[in-house]
Amino acid sequence: MSQDRPPAATARAAAFDYHLFGTHVCFGDGVSALILKELDALGCSRPAILAQDAMMRSAAFEALSACWSGLDHLRLPAVPRHSSVDVVETMAEKVRAFGADSLIAIGGGSVADSAKALALLLAEGGRLADHVTTFEPPATVRIPRRVRPQLPIIGIPTTASGAEATSSFGVRREDGHKLMFWNRRVAAATLLIDPRLSADQPVALLRDSAMNGIAHAVEALYSRGRSPVSDCIAVQAVRLFDAALDSDSLGGHETRGAILQAAHLAGLALSMARSCLHHAICHVVASRQRLSHGAVNSAILPHALAFNEAVAADALRPALDAVNQRAPRPHAALSAWVRGLQQRHAMPARLSALGVPVDALESLARGVMTERGLALNPRPVADATEVLAILRAAF
Repeated sequence: MSQDRPPAATARAAAFDYHLFGTHVCFGDGVSALILKELDALGCSRPAILAQDAMMRSAAFEALSACWSGLDHLRLPAVPRHSSVDVVETMAEKVRAFGADSLIAIGGGSVADSAKALALLLAEGGRLADHVTTFEPPATVRIPRRVRPQLPIIGIPTTASGAEATSSFGVRREDGHKLMFWNRRVAAATLLIDPRLSADQPVALLRDSAMNGIAHAVEALYSRGRSPVSDCIAVQAVRLFDAALDSDSLGGHETRGAILQAAHLAGLALSMARSCLHHAICHVVASRQRLSHGAVNSAILPHALAFNEAVAADALRPALDAVNQRAPRPHAALSAWVRGLQQRHAMPARLSALGVPVDALESLARGVMTERGLALNPRPVADATEVLAILRAAF
């Protein structure tokens, strides 16, 4: 580490507990043990529990299961990457038959999105596709009015996706197309962010999901839906990510906790401002190519960010100033800071290295033009050739 840089110890994440707009958020080691207390506060005693298979086989999950051992509960394992329309609709049948009164989502973004989709589908009925958000170029987003009471969600994140903090979610169809949704009622009633639960997560997964978290903060800063509130939270998220990723090793407990804290703030900012071009690209590429969302975020972010910096430099300047306060040499732009993180932590930097074939780029670019994220992008995207240029730069 450069002697000119403040020590990474500043990345330590203190515990906190707050209520905001009906959501209770608790961060700190061991807070996941509050599940029973939170269920009781919600008047619930019959949860359905969602997780991926690896999490359900882990020692951490085994220890956590003691919290609900005295309750009738339904386990819903095998949550797939990017969620799945078929899986969610099958889960809904099981949850209805069981009579669950709440949902507990333990894991990363795919688990969080599955829980949101399940809550919406159980409340509204029909098929998931009946409730999808649609986009009409150049900037019209149509969100179906869906206001029936939903099962409360307790979110327990184990990665830096930040998805547990937003009202937006995506679910993949079998053909690779990702259906996108937004509904204010799917926001979690409780978030228990316990750094100890990330201890078994591979460093590469946490590293890549951190880039997703950074993308949340960056897009919140330049989204046309931004506000002074989302700006403040997003800049603080970038500042915390910069400190957390200062360490050459991301495996330490303190670093993991700091990354999770930064990701939570970034998710809050994005939930207020909403996503733009970068996430539109990542949703299409990751889903259709069956790739990790975090890895694709890492490859795309510096290029999508550079595309928007031409018109959004003023909006991004507070975040750039924040990272330059700690930088041995000032970064000329926030995209340069992102590239530095890629290099330092060997983050995915090329779509080709992830296995995306060059002959898929044009089709992927056309697919992005149907994504709602284009509606709030600060720089209008005229046609698929502009998206294709970004994909080629990231290839």
